[in-house]
Formats: sequence, C-alpha cells, structure tokens
Amino acid sequence: MSARQASLRFILFTVFLDVLGIGLMIPVLPTLVGSMAHSPDSQAAWFGALATTYGVMQFLFSPLLGALSDRYGRRPVLLLSMAGLGFSYVVSALTTSLTLLLMSRLVSGATGASFSVANAYVADITPADKRGKAFGAIGAAFGVGFVFGPVVGGMLGSVDLRLPFVVSACLSLANVLYGWLVLPESLPPERRSPLTFKRVNPLGALNHLAELKGVSALVAVFVLSSFAQFILQNTWVLYTEFRFHWKPWQNGLALFVVGMMSAVVQGVLMGKLLRRFGEHRLIMLGLGSSALAYLCYGLITRDLLLYPVILANFLSFAVTPSLQALISRAAAANEQGVVQGSLNGLNSIVIVLAPLVGTTILAKVGHLGSGDWRIGATFFLCSALQLIALAVAARHFRRGQPAN
Repeated sequence: MSARQASLRFILFTVFLDVLGIGLMIPVLPTLVGSMAHSPDSQAAWFGALATTYGVMQFLFSPLLGALSDRYGRRPVLLLSMAGLGFSYVVSALTTSLTLLLMSRLVSGATGASFSVANAYVADITPADKRGKAFGAIGAAFGVGFVFGPVVGGMLGSVDLRLPFVVSACLSLANVLYGWLVLPESLPPERRSPLTFKRVNPLGALNHLAELKGVSALVAVFVLSSFAQFILQNTWVLYTEFRFHWKPWQNGLALFVVGMMSAVVQGVLMGKLLRRFGEHRLIMLGLGSSALAYLCYGLITRDLLLYPVILANFLSFAVTPSLQALISRAAAANEQGVVQGSLNGLNSIVIVLAPLVGTTILAKVGHLGSGDWRIGATFFLCSALQLIALAVAARHFRRGQPAN
C-alpha cells in the first residue's frame, strides 16, 4: 500500500469514527437530558440549546481550523481536534450537570469542525482530476457512520445511557494514538499561508470563498442543495408518521437504505460516474433527479412507493462530492483549508436553519389527511430549491467556468 493510500484510509477512518460518535449519541441524548432536567419544558429547551450550540460552534470554528491547518499543517490540527472531541465525550459521559453537558457540546462542536481539515488533507494528496472520487469516498465514510451510529448507540444506550459516550471517547482517543503513529503531514512548509483575521473570521472566510474565480455560483448551488437535503432529513420521520403512520422500525429501514445507497454511490460508483458523465453533467443529473424525487415524496399516497423513488434517486449522492471537487480546483494549495472550512461553515448554518424551516411548514400542514396533497408542502419546497440550484448550475456551466 502506498503512503497516499494509507493516509487516505486513515482520513476515511477518522471521518467514519467522527460520524459514528455523533450517531451513537442520537438515540440517547434526549433521554440523558431528560434525566437531568426538571420538567418536559426544561428538557426541550436544553435539548434545543445543545443542538443549536453544536451548529453555531461548527460555523465559527470550521474556517478557523481550516486556516490553522493552512498555517501549521493538517496533521497537528487533525490530531488536536480528535483529542478535543474525545475529551468532550469523556465529560459528557461523566457529568451530571446540564451546564457541563452544554460546555462539552461547545467543545465537540468546535473540534468536530475538523471535517474541513480532513477534506483539505484529501485535496493535498489527491490530483485535481481525481478529487471528485476522493471526496465521494469521504461521503461514503460519512454515510456508513451515519447508518450504524444510531443503531449501535441504541443498543449501547439500552445497557446504560452513558455507555455510547464512553465508547465514542475510547474510539476518538485511540484514533489520536493511531494517527500520531502513522499519519504524515500533507502540506509542506513552503505551501503554507499566514494567519490573517479575514481567514479565521467566519464571515471573512465566506467572503474569501466568494472571491475565488468562478466559484460563487457553485457555492450557491451547494447551499441550495444542502438546504433541501437537510429539510428532508429533519422532517422525514415526522412526515412519514403523520401521513403513513410509520413506526420507528419502518423509518429505521428507510434511513438504512438511504445510508447504504450513499455509501455505494460515493464509495464504489463515484469514479465510474465521473468517467462516464464528468462533474458538470453529474451535478445537473443529480439535481434534476432530486427535484423529481422530492416532488414524488410529497405526492405519493402509498408508502411502499417511497422505496422505488429512493432507489431511483441514486445520482443525487454524487452532487456534493462533485461540487467539492470543482470548488477545490479553484483554490490554491495553501487555501484548501480555509476553503473547505468555509464550505463546512456554510453547511453548519444550513444545519441550524433547515430544521426550523422544515418543521415550521410541517407543523402547519401535519394535521391534514394523508390524501390531502398539501401535507407534502415541505417536500415541494425541497423540490423547488433543487430546481433553483439546477437553473443556477445550468447557467454557470453554459458560461464555461470552471472547466471540467
């Protein structure tokens, strides 16, 4: 195995462990908060604060960690981030205070922003024309972690509510030791860039991203598509409960299918799809497929018909890695950290706002009967967002930049 392959495998394993750790907590965190809260209202308020805090810290620290990695190298920032994440899990496992639990989420949100550094590392070691496939592999690792995390977390949580945090801490800290021993630095000193306030300031970093030639439209497509995806993710379970009276196992099965499709498309098929279509056409096909699929989700009145639509929408999983590859090519070697950090920061804003928009709409229509087409309003919005993203992408690609 070459040094590049070994490094890439470590990065993929790191992303998998990070997402697995997040997934392990999903089934138990609400109950853990409830065990320390004094009332249901207090439980809801604290849980909302924990979720919002995590997203805000991701937004603030993604550009900072990316800029630090551009200045000091990817390796130390990755290792320190993983150590911080492990420490936050230890605190979560031991604390009986909601305030300390909130503090641990502050730390995990800040150090969990290392996804941007992982993406920058991959950009460092991967030729420009192969980055779409490499970013697809990261997406696959993310998908597999997302699939198995909640399942394993639920099993561990049935033994003890704090056990998922203990396991997450052990995995993170073990990965720090493994990385210390095997992970080489990917960014040599001569390719590093100085720290400036503009690069570490989230708003300045976003402005820097917008200044890259030919990137603004791609960033708009990225945000629109991500917004639609996160609305879908955060309303799917409620929607299927309201309209089809699904039980948890049915939603678990559907989410498992989605996660495995993501892993297969991004981890196995991405290279073949890129060779067949190229990034431009793949983005267009994926956005068009998503727009049609979301429309169908909102109109379908028989639940079993959801599965053919899910399977037919496989090209949608190729959109994000293709966009990342095109944006990465527009940035210099010493800008990969801040660029990937800015993208991750934008994603964090979307993660905070999309659930608010989606659940607000669903709350307005959730009482309608399953045969009333208006109950699918949330997904109609998602379809419209993907159509707008498709129009922006089509206009941008017709103007010819950036080139495939």
